[in-house]
Amino acid sequence: MEDILEIGGARLESRFFLGTGKFPRKSMVREVIDRSGAQVVTVALRRVDIGSEDENILDYIPENRVIMANTSGARTAEEAIRIARLARASGCGNWIKIEVIPDNKYLLPDNSETLKATEALVKEGFTVLPYMNPDLIYAVKMAKAGAAAVMPLGALIGSNRGFRTQEIVRVMIKELEVPVIVDAGIGRPSDAAKCMELGAGAVLVNTALVTSQDPVVMAEAFALAVRAGRLSYLSGRPEAVYTASASSPFTGLLRKIANEEK
Repeated sequence: MEDILEIGGARLESRFFLGTGKFPRKSMVREVIDRSGAQVVTVALRRVDIGSEDENILDYIPENRVIMANTSGARTAEEAIRIARLARASGCGNWIKIEVIPDNKYLLPDNSETLKATEALVKEGFTVLPYMNPDLIYAVKMAKAGAAAVMPLGALIGSNRGFRTQEIVRVMIKELEVPVIVDAGIGRPSDAAKCMELGAGAVLVNTALVTSQDPVVMAEAFALAVRAGRLSYLSGRPEAVYTASASSPFTGLLRKIANEEK
């Protein structure tokens, strides 16, 4: 069964998106990509140095992957737009993950400024995926502005606390026509599977990998969990019930035993 995620003209088989911050060495990024099969890889502009082969993160990303630059460090829409333009000029392509975060303590995105940046960058031909606080109203506005997908946080970024925004994200998945990609806070493969079982388009993970003892193996675990959760969703999994139902009927067997004892 073919199951393709289409975003910005790209046809993606893998729904596991990889963030590249915090890795102890850049070569590990390539190892993680190879092991997990990730096709979309995010990079921050500050880690792109086109004048240095040793330090340019782009050198560790295979050519057949989609590079999605993020506007990490932007505190306003204007700053995010400027970073997006610089990223494209640096060879990162047209995919952009908008991050507008004025809050230094909890690193929560500003949905209002993110919407402004989305509107502007879509008009400039970018494939825009805004990182946002889960909010149906703003998500609808971003989709109408031309966002290719929306990326609500699952929990506080870098917290590994799991899928804490499940109820709001469930509503977003149900009501939006664009993919909903859960980003931030996902700490375990089981969290990723839960996102996918709800119908999320993809899951983006970074901190949970680099804080594990073996990021390469953990990346494979996440990729498998994303696939398992997606298959569960596609299978039309049954709803939970609150009464028991035997998987094997007892009635016929007990009647047979009773007749034999007579």
